[in-house]
Amino acid sequence: MSKTILIVEDYEDSRMMMKAMLQMYGYGVLEAVDGREAIEMAREHHPELIFMDLAMPEVDGITATEEIRSFDGFANTPIIALTAYGDLRGKEAMEAGCDEVISKPMNFDRLQPLLEKYLNGA
Repeated sequence: MSKTILIVEDYEDSRMMMKAMLQMYGYGVLEAVDGREAIEMAREHHPELIFMDLAMPEVDGITATEEIRSFDGFANTPIIALTAYGDLRGKEAMEAGCDEVISKPMNFDRLQPLLEKYLNGA
């Protein structure tokens, strides 16, 4: 059974591109368009890794990360923040419980090493 990754991204083109890459690598992919949906999807499906956009309507990625981290069994689930705002929100994301912060647009050459780092042996 393949490992499952949750992509939380309100911009459909970015979400679809990342989904295609992850599926090409053989991962199962779940999608959420905002933080509220991310919280529900994480609780229901318990993905092995989460890519979390920080700037989203309604519930942002910071709030969603804090909420997900509060659930039983999510202390060690890798959450990688995606941001177009660089260091401005990066520190805030790390304090909320993200394991790493990646600038958008994402360089897909970095995707495979990230997956190896966080899912190898997971």
